[in-house]
Amino acid sequence: MYQEFYGLAAQPFSITPDPRYLYLSRRHREAMEHMLFGITQRKGFVQITGEVGAGKSTLCRALLAQLGEAYATALILNPVGSGMQLLRSILLELGLSDRGNDRVRLLQRLNEFLLARLATAQDVVLLVDEAQDLSDELLEEVRLLSNLETDDRKLLQIVLVGQPELRDRLEHPRMRQLRQRITVRYHLGPLDRDEIEAYIRHRLTVAGATGRPTFSAAALRSIQRYSHGVPRLVNAVCDKALLCGYVEGHDHLGWRQIRRAIRDLEGRDP
Repeated sequence: MYQEFYGLAAQPFSITPDPRYLYLSRRHREAMEHMLFGITQRKGFVQITGEVGAGKSTLCRALLAQLGEAYATALILNPVGSGMQLLRSILLELGLSDRGNDRVRLLQRLNEFLLARLATAQDVVLLVDEAQDLSDELLEEVRLLSNLETDDRKLLQIVLVGQPELRDRLEHPRMRQLRQRITVRYHLGPLDRDEIEAYIRHRLTVAGATGRPTFSAAALRSIQRYSHGVPRLVNAVCDKALLCGYVEGHDHLGWRQIRRAIRDLEGRDP
């Protein structure tokens, strides 16, 4: 509704993980660097954690875009079910057949693929998003996948991305074998006050904004207090604020529009 009013080509504050809108704050840049370091240096395992809405899924997609054709990649978005189901999902993501009920044969199929890619100097990367949802059985399956190796290198680079619960689970004594294999870790923190302003400006620019709408200093402070620097919450309140600005005919959004947006989000009476 407000796109035409503000002259935007797209909705700037959609909560979908579109890598075009990724704003590389200091923390997001460091998270990306940790993932790239772990993958390019063939560390085997990388663990990235962050609060709900911190931008982890967007980072995953941006990482896939950056890796490009030099890597074969598999992205698992819904890591639930059995070990066989996970293995089949990985095979499908890599463009392989998932037919058969023999785990040994499926693993052999994956191993042959990894060895073929090794012969062409193409590394293979497995990204598991929402990895905190992995059952103990699936975590063990992932650990066993890391055993696919030659004498001098891991054949599969594995990136586990999840909420802080993932970090807590891996600290449990029963997960020590997997935890000891993870040598690259990073926790993605929230945006600070200046980054929130730059984040909003960045998303508006990507969406085609040419100087409008704008946010007052008071509006930005209100956004920070409400969102605590969590990008998804920044998106939610800004999206509502733009709708409020459109209804009221305002190009410059102040704390009143933000207050109204927050009330709408929280389901409070005006």
